[in-house]
Parts: sequence; C-alpha cells; structure tokens
Amino acid sequence: MSTVLLLAQDQPLPPAPKVEAPPLTAIWPILIVLGAACVGVLFEAFLPRHQRWPAQVVLTLLTLAGAGVSLALYLTDAPAAGELAMFGTLAVDRPALFLWGTLLALSFGAVLMIADRSVEPGGAFVASAAIRPGTLQDRAQVASTGMQTEVFPLTLFALGGMMIFCSANDLLTMFIALEVLSLPLYLMCGLARRRRLLSQEAAVKYFLLGAFASAFFLYGLALLYGYAGSVRLADIAGAAAGTDRSDTLLFAGMALLIVGLLFKASVGPFHTWTPDVYQGAPTPVTAFMAACTKVAAFGGILRVLQVAFEATSWEWRSVLWGVAIVSMIIGAVLGLTQTDVKRMIAYSSVAHAGFLLVGAIALTEKGLSATLFYLLTYGFTTLAAFGVISLVRDSSGEATHLSQWAGLAKRSPLVAGVFTFILLALAGIPLTSGFVGKFVVFEAALADGMAPLVVIALIASAVAAFFYLRVIVLMYFSEPAADGPTVTVPGAFTTAAITLGVLVTLLLGIAPAFALDWAAGGAFAIR
Repeated sequence: MSTVLLLAQDQPLPPAPKVEAPPLTAIWPILIVLGAACVGVLFEAFLPRHQRWPAQVVLTLLTLAGAGVSLALYLTDAPAAGELAMFGTLAVDRPALFLWGTLLALSFGAVLMIADRSVEPGGAFVASAAIRPGTLQDRAQVASTGMQTEVFPLTLFALGGMMIFCSANDLLTMFIALEVLSLPLYLMCGLARRRRLLSQEAAVKYFLLGAFASAFFLYGLALLYGYAGSVRLADIAGAAAGTDRSDTLLFAGMALLIVGLLFKASVGPFHTWTPDVYQGAPTPVTAFMAACTKVAAFGGILRVLQVAFEATSWEWRSVLWGVAIVSMIIGAVLGLTQTDVKRMIAYSSVAHAGFLLVGAIALTEKGLSATLFYLLTYGFTTLAAFGVISLVRDSSGEATHLSQWAGLAKRSPLVAGVFTFILLALAGIPLTSGFVGKFVVFEAALADGMAPLVVIALIASAVAAFFYLRVIVLMYFSEPAADGPTVTVPGAFTTAAITLGVLVTLLLGIAPAFALDWAAGGAFAIR
C-alpha cells in the first residue's frame, strides 16, 4: 500500500479544470436593474415611511438611466455576431440589445406614471389593504405614509426578468426568467387604491391562468429535453435538423412550449386573462404590462422560433398561421362590442399580437427586424394611451365607460386631440408609427410568400379601425353630460410619460430610418 502511495506521489497532479469567467460587460444592464431591485427591498426594510417614496423614485429612475448608459457604452464595441454570457445561458446579440433598449425606455415612461401622485391623490396604489378608499382613515393614511412603495422594486424585478427572458439561450433560463417577470406582476395587479375588489380579482385571475401557462411551458421543456438531451436552443435545433428519434416528443414539446409563450404575449385564443387584467389592474401597471410584457414575450417567441425550430418550420408554420388569424379576428371583432376603454385597448392588443405574429412567422432577417420595430412602436403608443386614460376621472376614480367620454373634446380639447392621435396610430394611419410598423411587417410577410395572411391582416386592421374611430366620433360629435367626468390636470411625471409616448409615435411615423436600421443590425446568435 505504501508503495502505491509513493508511486502516486511521483505522478504529476492533473491540471485544475478551467472555469470560463462570464463576460460581465455584456450583462451590466441586467446586473444594474436586479441589483437596484435588491437595494429597493432594503429601502423598504430600513427607511422610515415618509422617506421611502422619494428614495424609491430616485433609485428607480437612476437605475433605468444607468442601465441605459451601460447599454449604450456596450453598443459602441459590441461584436456583430453577438456573444454568450453567464456560461452560455444568455445570448447577448443585436436583437437582444434592441429589446433591452426598448424595455428600458418603455419602463422609464411606465415608472413615471407609477410614481405620479397628483392624478390620483396619494398615488394609484393602496396605502393599506385594511382601509377603504375615500374614508377619513384613508386620507389620514395617505397623508402620513403615502402610496405603497413596494411597487418600485417589484417593477425592477419584473423588468430584470423580462431582459433575461428575451436573451435566454436555453429553455431552463427562459423558464426562470418567466417566473421572475410574472410573480411581481401578479402582485402589482392587486394593489389598486380604488375598485379594490376588481383589482384583486384581476390579480387572482392573472395568477391562476399564469400558473397554468407556466405548467404548459415547463411540460414542453421536459419533452424537448427528452427529445434533444439538452435544453439549449442550439442543441434542440441540431437534433431537429437531423436525428433518427421520434418526432412526437419534438412537436408535442414545441406545442406546449409555444402555448406558454403565446399566453404571455396575449395572443388569441390564449388571451382570456387580458381584458380582465387590463381593466382591473392599476392603470400605470396596465401600461407597464401592455408595453413591456409584450416586448419580452415576443422577444422570446422570435428567439425560440428562429433559433430552435427554424429547421422544422414546414410542419408548424401553418398552425401559427391559424393562430395569427384567430388572434386578429378575436381582437377586431370583440373589440367592437366593448363599452369600457381599457377593455377595448385590451382587445386591441390581442389584434396587434396577431399582426406581430405575422412578422414572427416570416423566418427572415426582414421579418425579424420588422417585428422588433413593431414592438417598439406599439409599446410607446400604448404607454401614452393608458396615460391619457388615467386623466379622465369622476368621483369614483377613472371614468372608463365609453359613454363618459362623450363630448370630451369640448371639456378638454388638448387631451381629446392627444388621444385621437394615439388611436389613429393604433389604427395604422399614415404619419404615425403604427402605419410604418404595420407596413414593414406586412412587407416582410409578402416577401416570404404569405400574401393570403397579409390580406386577412389588412381586413382585420380595417375592422379594428372602426372601434378606434367610434371613440373619436364620440369625443368630438357628442354633447358632454352635465354630470360627466372631468379631466385631471396631470403632474409632471404623467405629463412626461404621455409626452414621451406621443413624441416617439410621431417621430417613428415621420422619420423611422434610425430605428429600422438599429432593428436590422443583426440576427440571433446560434451557438
């Protein structure tokens, strides 16, 4: 035994395994956002109540600005082909960088709306769940403690999850990011000061249906792992391109996975949560969800379809044709029947999800860039739309019934004019970003041989334009009720958010070349 030990000591030791150091420069925006979210939690634990709101607002806005600066600095020398970070779990490529920039810009506008305390005295969020709004206790609570400031770190956690989700290079990382972005949103939906039962109902519905969709995603992930022996998108693509294994696991796993993704993107018929949650959630949270969640969800859909399943597009493309058609029909037709402005915008988002899916199905570089540009335009237009909706109020809070918007142009011509411009952009009228977005998406689909789908999309756009024009006619050609709602003078934060959305909608409609060139900067990294 001693002889064996002596011989073993004479042998050189094997070299230590090399561990690849992740390039943190590529993911500094994510680290800044998630780090600041943790700091925000510490603020809630250690700062006195009266100091939390200003501290959280400053921290959140500085975080978004700092993440944007770090992203801009990285873009100056970012490799054209992209690079992998965090041991290959994140793909930092040109589409991911575009999506990160879009999410940060949209989140900045949404946080301004969340932080505003002038439109709704005390803020849009409940100060204490045990006190009814409007009572003496409520007013005293708001005066002493202000709004619920936990919403700021929750917003940052959701944003960090969205940024990871649209750059995930494997399905397991994507699933974790899906939960990180979803769980804060479930909580935020139930924090409304007014119409609290409706808000809590929306949160429960979103949570239950979200958990159901996450189960679909996870089951699909397991089946794809059984098929490819890996959860990396590139390995799944390699197995799908040529293998003697049964395709049952592949297509069953893909179907379940796509169902989970389509749910987050509110694509019909997986949209059932959207109208109730949009209506019940606090309007600033609705704006954040409507703009940012759709960007993250379609970023994930684009990456999964173009990286993992492009080789099998012949088998699944016709199915997604049908899904896109159903989504456009549901959004356009059911939107006509709505009498609530927020529910109308919700069904509008379902129709727009169908238009976005048209671009996602076109597995070309032009289809990718067009869809990314559409996400940018739709996000800012929706942000401004919900900002305006939050201003029209009566004694019970926001006046969202369409009958209450009659004659709004006579009460507030400026607000009516801004909302008219936003509705025209959603309808895709020229000189707005909505027109350019639809044009480039439909052009990419035509170039990829999807003329019948484009014709259906144009018909759906024309139908959807009717309920936008109905609101415009109601505002300008109806007499206001004597006891109708008033338009609240917005504070600086809400004014800045609406102005940002309107200016971007106008600029991208008149001079979209810069954003189109950035969106066309490169393809997904497949490694």
